[in-house]
Amino acid sequence: MTDFDSHLRKFQKELSAGTVSLALLAVLGAASEPMYGYQIAKRLERFGEGVLSGKQSALYPVLRNLGAAGLLDSHTEPSVAGPPRRYYHITDAGRAVLDEWSAAWRATRDSVDSVLEGLS
Repeated sequence: MTDFDSHLRKFQKELSAGTVSLALLAVLGAASEPMYGYQIAKRLERFGEGVLSGKQSALYPVLRNLGAAGLLDSHTEPSVAGPPRRYYHITDAGRAVLDEWSAAWRATRDSVDSVLEGLS
């Protein structure tokens, strides 16, 4: 692995930390009913183009953290095809944070894009 590769991986990891939380809130904010982890991961794969980078296991700690912060609620239901499933839904506080984070994301994205375009 070259230094370039390790720098890129570090950069991608740092970018991913906040964007996964935002993407999870966005998926659950748009959902019409509670979703379980695998459904959320599939939705992110379909619309997120690499937000999870193929690491579905990374989803669950983020869901737990968002729940601990009061941004998500969850409940467990039995499953006919395996272990019980934990279903997640966004709270009112989560919707408010989603609005704030979305605005911050757009402002940051626009600012960085302006700099990158200005340097081209």
